[in-house]
Amino acid sequence: MYYYRYDNPEVSCCYKYLMFSYNIIFWNHCCGAQDPDDWELNNYFSCNNTHRSRERCGVPFSCCISDPAESVVNTQCGYDVRSKPQKKWVDHIYIKGCIAALEDWLPRNLYTVAIVFIVISLLQMVGIYLARVLIADIEKAKFSY
Repeated sequence: MYYYRYDNPEVSCCYKYLMFSYNIIFWNHCCGAQDPDDWELNNYFSCNNTHRSRERCGVPFSCCISDPAESVVNTQCGYDVRSKPQKKWVDHIYIKGCIAALEDWLPRNLYTVAIVFIVISLLQMVGIYLARVLIADIEKAKFSY
């Protein structure tokens, strides 16, 4: 969570969308590792008074509960959310941590995950086999000259 922002704005932008896509891919509507307060460790989202970022006391937009009527993602929906009482967070952001969401998602999709790993392993083994065949053919061609 600490490295949410980088010096390079392009990297920072891409990292925001990577986190947002994590929520979409896994349908694990979550925020932070354990809970939204994990974002306190991030310099930009920290609630300390010395920091003057507009994102202060907020969360990234990947934590926001989206309105189905909106066709454009509101990237500022998480601003100042953590400065409100925790009871009001439920209306604006997901309060479940991403680790807990992943722990809930994984058992439900265990067969899918296992099949994906097996297919990737088989593809890797086929690649290794084809590389060994190519090496053997090259060695055979070298000895025929």
